[in-house]
Amino acid sequence: MPRLLAPLPSRSRRRRLLAILSNTFSTSTAPPHRAPPPLPQLSPLLPRTEDSYASVSAAAADIAVSFRDWFLVPRAAEPLSALDAIYEALAAEDAAALEALPLTEELVLSVIRHRPRRLPDGDALLLLRLKFFDWSGRRPRYRHTRAVYHAVFRLLSRARRASVVLDWLRLFSSTSPSTNQPRFHDTLVVGYAVAGDPQRGLSVLGRMRFRGIDLDAVSSRILLNSLVDASLHDYADSFARNLAASPVSTCIRIKSLCRRARLSDAVALLDTLPFAEASKGPAAGSIVTEFCRRGRFDEASQIVDKFSSCDVYGAWMHGLIEAGMLDTTLQFLSDKKEAEGYIPDGKRYDKLVYRLLSKNRLGEVYDLLVEMMEEGIAPGRSTMNAALCFFCKAGLVEVAMHLYRSRVELGINPNKDVYNNLIRALCRGGATEEACLVLEQSMADGYFPGRQTFAMFANVLCQEGKLDKVRELLDRALKQEAWPMDSILAKYLVALCKGGNVDEACTVPQIASSKNPAGLYRYESTYKSLIRALILIKRVDVLPKLILEMQDMGHIPTRSLYQSVVCALCEESRYGEVLELLENQLGRNELQPRLCYNYFISGAGHAKRADVAREVYSRMECAGIVPSVESNILLLMSYLRSKRIGDALNFFNCIHEKKAPGTKMYNIFISGLCEARKPEQAMVFWREARDKGLIPSISCYEQLVLLLSSVNDYDSVVKIIDDFRETGRPVSAFLCNVLLLHTLRGSDLLKAWTRSEDRSASIVASAEEIKGRGAGRILIGQLIELFASGIRNRSDLEVLEEGLEQFSFLSTFLLITCCYED
Repeated sequence: MPRLLAPLPSRSRRRRLLAILSNTFSTSTAPPHRAPPPLPQLSPLLPRTEDSYASVSAAAADIAVSFRDWFLVPRAAEPLSALDAIYEALAAEDAAALEALPLTEELVLSVIRHRPRRLPDGDALLLLRLKFFDWSGRRPRYRHTRAVYHAVFRLLSRARRASVVLDWLRLFSSTSPSTNQPRFHDTLVVGYAVAGDPQRGLSVLGRMRFRGIDLDAVSSRILLNSLVDASLHDYADSFARNLAASPVSTCIRIKSLCRRARLSDAVALLDTLPFAEASKGPAAGSIVTEFCRRGRFDEASQIVDKFSSCDVYGAWMHGLIEAGMLDTTLQFLSDKKEAEGYIPDGKRYDKLVYRLLSKNRLGEVYDLLVEMMEEGIAPGRSTMNAALCFFCKAGLVEVAMHLYRSRVELGINPNKDVYNNLIRALCRGGATEEACLVLEQSMADGYFPGRQTFAMFANVLCQEGKLDKVRELLDRALKQEAWPMDSILAKYLVALCKGGNVDEACTVPQIASSKNPAGLYRYESTYKSLIRALILIKRVDVLPKLILEMQDMGHIPTRSLYQSVVCALCEESRYGEVLELLENQLGRNELQPRLCYNYFISGAGHAKRADVAREVYSRMECAGIVPSVESNILLLMSYLRSKRIGDALNFFNCIHEKKAPGTKMYNIFISGLCEARKPEQAMVFWREARDKGLIPSISCYEQLVLLLSSVNDYDSVVKIIDDFRETGRPVSAFLCNVLLLHTLRGSDLLKAWTRSEDRSASIVASAEEIKGRGAGRILIGQLIELFASGIRNRSDLEVLEEGLEQFSFLSTFLLITCCYED
């Protein structure tokens, strides 16, 4: 067996085992619990201002210490803590350390029922308990009693190992009882009852009665309760009639009546019990619980008022909590505490705390935890877990982590809720490294994060670029197959594409193939990222299939995405696939036909494949669709990008014959000619546009000035500037920068400016008048004259700076450029 706990030194272990005799099983009473340490004030609970955040942060250490001391209370006062040494010896397979134990029924039952600090409930602990049961049963001068067998049967049944119990019972049934086992058949009946097979227990009882043997009172009640739990109420009623009346059997009969919704009969049977038995036992509690479950709270309240006791109050609180009536529960608890001093047990507190936590009512949770501390209620594992969840939700994750790191010492056994809340709180605080450590421990304890926690953690890791950890997390999650991972895989794919890990992104669909690959493509981002990733690695053969499948999933591709796909296909000279995709797309009726043609013309134009763009345009005309202005512009841009100026001129003239081009068409054509460095042709179409009364865009003017300046055609530059001034637009900083840069390079621009007009009449203009029609040209002239002298030394630069103070619209880049050019 693997070593589950670190073994103690042999001498120390023997001393602790002997302490069991003197302390645990002595007649002396255990020392009273010491009062829990005071809790620092936490006001407000959830701070919303910087000052309150700072105050809570400063008190975090005190809060952690206070709760740590409270959690240590049950460990300091627990008389059975010495039993941990027995489990340490069992885990270390040190049988010699157990030889000193004087085995009795009381000791064996105490060991079997004990929950050691350093072992969580689970198969490992069950295995050690069975090992002790087996070891003790083989010792001389000791024989297991019916109570010990009953305890082991219950352990196995609660651990859902009823099949093991049944196997044992079949093995026992094949043996003959000895004289030293007078209650052998009682054990068999109890075993079958606990294992959930009371009918077989009745069969054994029939054989017993045939031999003149009957069950004792305790075994009879266990069998009766098992019959009720198995909903064999007819058998239970028949069997109960042969039992002597007792408060325990009456309580079981009341439970049977409640399960059959015969509540009036259950109340009548309850009235037959003495008041002390009816109020302190589970009888009244069963009726109250059933009334609450059926929504009959008034009748339940009458039972509570009639049989007032802690057990009945507990059942009433349980019913109210299960019904979601938390405010009523809190009010009842407050009233009874004030009037009668009623304090619920820890389990009732835990149930109420967990339900309030699920509703995020953190103020009430805090009050209940403080109340438990003040009343000296020793916290159990459930209470500790609830406190950790509270701190995580209240924004005090540092307190939760302080207690979590001491979980072994404090006896905290974190459950799934604790791990989920810890991971979420750490992610919100940006402590992903610590969240990874918590996740590792969670999976080591057999807990995998919930869907919401896993998604949040994966998203944070993707945002921080820790994609290797995301992949490791996904691999483990896929092995669990607990829920669909489509959304997380989609975000992981997007993060890989953004991070440039295209090859890995292309393998993501294969990760989901074992589950539901179609689910991954429910997200539009999956298609977009995968398509762009495939374009980057030039795997264009699957692009048509993907973009069509994208529409099958209800996602309409954008113009940019379609343009990228068509462009990528054209760049790889897959013209046939482009035209085939066009036909398939038109046949689907997902996109408006003219819009679809425009997407393909635009994509071919960006790839500088004007012939493909022209083919698409021709097919549009053959289909009887009149090309729109946008269609004409896209084809014209395709010719210009492909440097096919002749085709562009012919197409422009063709359009001109059908319909006079508008301003946008001229802007595109002139800008394209400028990019192709065709100044003469650009000037011709600019004049044509101006003659028609059209006003080109500012960008068009800027490109004209830039091109004409680069070829030293300054006379034309001056004409462009004068025309620009006449349009009434403000002179842009870009135009001024170009003019002044060429002024510094030589005097040709100044001479052209001087020739353009008679400047005998001087006009003084301020910087605020830059937008004026009349002063605009004079202001530009002043700037050219200011820069014409150049910058030869520091004094020239100082004069220039003084002159430029009135021209605040000029960019800083201009001054840097001027100094660099000089």
